[in-house]
Amino acid sequence: MRPLRFATVALTAAALTLPLLSGVATAEPSAERHSHAKHDRLRVAAPEGFYVGTAVAGGGHHLEQDYPDPFTYDRQYRKILGRQFSSVSPENQMKWDFIHPERDRYDFAAADAIVDFADKHGQVVRGHTLLWHSQNPAWLEEGDFTKAELRAILRDHITTVVGRYAGRIQQWDVANEIFDGEGNLRTQENIWLRELGPGVIADAFRWAHRADPHAQLFLNDYGVESVNAKSDAYLALVKDLRARRVPVHGFSAQAHLSTRYGFPGDLEQNLRRFDALGLETAITELDVRMDLPESGVPTPEQLTQQADYYQRALTACLAVDDCNSFTIWGFTDKYSWVPVFFEGEGSATVMTEDFRRKPAFYALLDTLKG
Repeated sequence: MRPLRFATVALTAAALTLPLLSGVATAEPSAERHSHAKHDRLRVAAPEGFYVGTAVAGGGHHLEQDYPDPFTYDRQYRKILGRQFSSVSPENQMKWDFIHPERDRYDFAAADAIVDFADKHGQVVRGHTLLWHSQNPAWLEEGDFTKAELRAILRDHITTVVGRYAGRIQQWDVANEIFDGEGNLRTQENIWLRELGPGVIADAFRWAHRADPHAQLFLNDYGVESVNAKSDAYLALVKDLRARRVPVHGFSAQAHLSTRYGFPGDLEQNLRRFDALGLETAITELDVRMDLPESGVPTPEQLTQQADYYQRALTACLAVDDCNSFTIWGFTDKYSWVPVFFEGEGSATVMTEDFRRKPAFYALLDTLKG
């Protein structure tokens, strides 16, 4: 797909630069542009075989907010979710503390609802996530288990969860955030690495592959958008795993970005390093947070910078042969995780709290249309 995509991306990038910088894109587009007609849908604008996704809000920090479960109760949210996106990722609903709350009990209700929704709307699903140091249930982190018991618990979890959705989930984040910023394995924070050693990473991929031989299995992390110590560590790990015939199929950059910092200009170059190894690549959790003024309303200049970051991330993915999955981490500020975890920052998604489209939305749409 590279020749056609590359030409399209180059032309689109050139075409978008002037309008965005001149402030043509606004926070309140015309009613015509705000429609959900097919020509204004991201999934329709995407090239064939290229999936545009979003996280499905729910679980996790949402349980502490003063609103009911977004996916279950917000009809407008669900309508936009189905119309605009060809891929969905459970934001929290497949993480350990949500789907495996007790040692001998799984809770699949929320995850089942998302997968069923995706089937109904012709969407693929990214499973998130199987081996992670965070959002584990207390029974696991505080339990007194032998190494053999822990290994059996992890194997059972992966086999049960992946097996339940076999044939219905396109990609799985198997190992999530296993390196720190210096490129060292999280051998203290991560219960699996601490207790079972780094060999458990290969085991997790093998177990997941056996449970669903058709799913694409990924390593996933933040802070790996650039060529740096962390992404270098993943590159070395992939080479080692592939040499041992471990079924690793992809590498993905989360891309939680902030306008406090410059855009990672070597994103495309970095993705190409993994593409050259024969891996799928993906952007899996893109959002672009900003420091909000006292009014809480972003300035036109902030919205323009944010749109530029979104457009450049998409352009980088489109330019790489097998970067075929591009996911934003939520599409409305109404349910964004950012203000909960980054005090003073927000407005990180492509729509406002009342679902008005920002310049960032149109930057993605126009880039996909080419």
